Amino acid sequence: MYYFFSLLTGVVIALMVLCNGDLTNAYGVYPATVLIHIVGIIFAWICLRILKQPAFPKKKLPFWMYLGGVIGVITTVFNNLAFGKISLTAILALSLLAQTLLSVIIDGLGLFEMQKRRISSATLIGFVFCLAGILWMLYGATVEAALALILSFCTGISVVISRMINASLAGQTSAVAGSFLNHLAGLLPATIVMFLFGRDELSAIGSFQVPWWAYLGGVLGVVVVLLYNITVPKVSAFQLTLLSFVGQVFAGIILDLIMKNTLSSQTFIGGLLVALGIGLNIIIEQLFQKRKQCNA
Repeated sequence: MYYFFSLLTGVVIALMVLCNGDLTNAYGVYPATVLIHIVGIIFAWICLRILKQPAFPKKKLPFWMYLGGVIGVITTVFNNLAFGKISLTAILALSLLAQTLLSVIIDGLGLFEMQKRRISSATLIGFVFCLAGILWMLYGATVEAALALILSFCTGISVVISRMINASLAGQTSAVAGSFLNHLAGLLPATIVMFLFGRDELSAIGSFQVPWWAYLGGVLGVVVVLLYNITVPKVSAFQLTLLSFVGQVFAGIILDLIMKNTLSSQTFIGGLLVALGIGLNIIIEQLFQKRKQCNA
């Protein structure tokens, strides 16, 4: 079930990117980021009222547990700075490469209060296929903008750190409250960034020439954080990274077909290799677990 939730996270991310992209085209990058956070806060608050759950923890928590939303804003800014300087395929592949490497380290060392998981041979076999898929997506990418490449790699690191922090916060509150606090913590830095770098875009606010569903990006963002809060304690960081990536890539392909966009065979083949790698990883680990149970 948790593997399915991990895949579903990627599907929701693909839908979220579509909604956020249309909102960004209408309002600009930085005002759209603020609007996304506001919508997310309102939706999460409504969910908390319906579920009759408290929004804030009853005890004082370490300051770092509230930084997930702040790091999420950094992720958005890094993506925006890299966008247009290198291909989307390169951005996606570099982000995944960073997420994969950091996830393996987190699993091996048990960082962020997560369960320590031994890096098995099954993981290494799957990693070879995943790495092949990433390299395939990067093949032919220009290296003209070194800063954009570095920022894309840093984006992957910030994604993993953000979701781990959010899961730790959710463990002290609830999955929905963790998502609410994530968006609430990100609103202030998003607003500051907007006034620092996006003042020219503020004139677009108030022009509602955008489909209603474009505003659902904030709602889907809450769902993504909620799914991460559920899956992070149950699925290894490595498998979660790759499963959500597979869901994102193939949901993106379906959306491209629906919207009649040009498909990238490079991304499709790379996604297949990553899917094969994570599939092998899961199957081999299941066989190892059954063998252990038989020998016990």
